[in-house]
Amino acid sequence: MKFKITEQTDSRLDHFLVASTELNRSQITTLIKDGLVMVNGLTTKAGYKLKNSDEITLNLEAKEETNPLKPKNIDLNIVYEDDDIMVINKPKGLVVHPSETFSETTLVSGLLHHTDTLSTHNDDPLRPGILHRIDKDTSGLILVAKTNEAHKILAQDLKSHDIKREYIALVEGVLDHNKGVIDAPIARHPKIRTKMSVVATGKPAITHFEVMRTFRDHTLLHCKLETGRTHQIRVHLAYIKHPVTGDPLYGTKAKILKDGQLLHAFRLEFVHPITKKVMMLEAPLPPEFESYLVTLG
Repeated sequence: MKFKITEQTDSRLDHFLVASTELNRSQITTLIKDGLVMVNGLTTKAGYKLKNSDEITLNLEAKEETNPLKPKNIDLNIVYEDDDIMVINKPKGLVVHPSETFSETTLVSGLLHHTDTLSTHNDDPLRPGILHRIDKDTSGLILVAKTNEAHKILAQDLKSHDIKREYIALVEGVLDHNKGVIDAPIARHPKIRTKMSVVATGKPAITHFEVMRTFRDHTLLHCKLETGRTHQIRVHLAYIKHPVTGDPLYGTKAKILKDGQLLHAFRLEFVHPITKKVMMLEAPLPPEFESYLVTLG
């Protein structure tokens, strides 16, 4: 895996890699210590300050091969489960599913340990049961399909925006309006391939927001997704100059938190694919989010 720095930055090597890959801080630190991360062809320290034109290489092939779909007993917070679906409250720091570049413990590992029944309707065999995902350092609710019939129906509901996903976000600064709609298309960043950005030629993206509470230098927002683009809420809030607090990719570098952004998927509302019952499920803010709010007064 290779990266090239295309703009001036004062980001540390380890911080950049945590934000740019699906590896956590511990894994990145180990790779650097083992000499499997090189900058301009040389090994260096985790705290190295990156400069424009630096080339970073991760030698992930040197890692011991593991089965990305190996079941693992992790403490799943199951909010709801029946024969057709599950809803999981995912903690921060847990990647939803494995990929070609990430084969460590994921939510899928825990799901495979918990049940022998997960949908295989996905085109990607590394994503059994997964209908949608949230970022590694975003906490909250994820809807999982246990059967192909349920998966097919719910995937169509997602496509037609019939599944309502709501988030709580703490953002930098105080907003001028109590509510609003961000309607701005999103696509891959033209220069930084690990980021998304608002681009005129991007896919339509709409986020509704409403102020829940105002602090001296922060605002607590209730956000509703009308569309589901990659990093949508994070990109949109950064676009209006109120990035999510602690966001390592779109936020203020000086305010990066060790546990990532304060963004929580707290509510899911959908029609059960088989029973047709209207489901509305919620998950409280995680303790670290609540604790940070307490520090704001």
